[in-house]
Amino acid sequence: MRKTRFVRVFAGMVLLALVVSVAAFNVINLNEAYGSGEPYYSRTTNMDKWTDPLPMLGVVDGVAVAVVAAGFFLWRRMRV
Repeated sequence: MRKTRFVRVFAGMVLLALVVSVAAFNVINLNEAYGSGEPYYSRTTNMDKWTDPLPMLGVVDGVAVAVVAAGFFLWRRMRV
């Protein structure tokens, strides 16, 4: 009984850590791409080498949502 509760709490903490790390990844990348300054650059003047981070962030967020949703449903099914 106690072991199951520990596993459930640990799994919840892992899911929360995953959500926080993906959110931090998004904030860092968006701040780097659309940071302060002239037309959407942050400390770079090579605008010909600028790439849009949104496609990569969309893939990362999509995978993270799928993993968190699956983990959440498994977490809810655990018995306490």
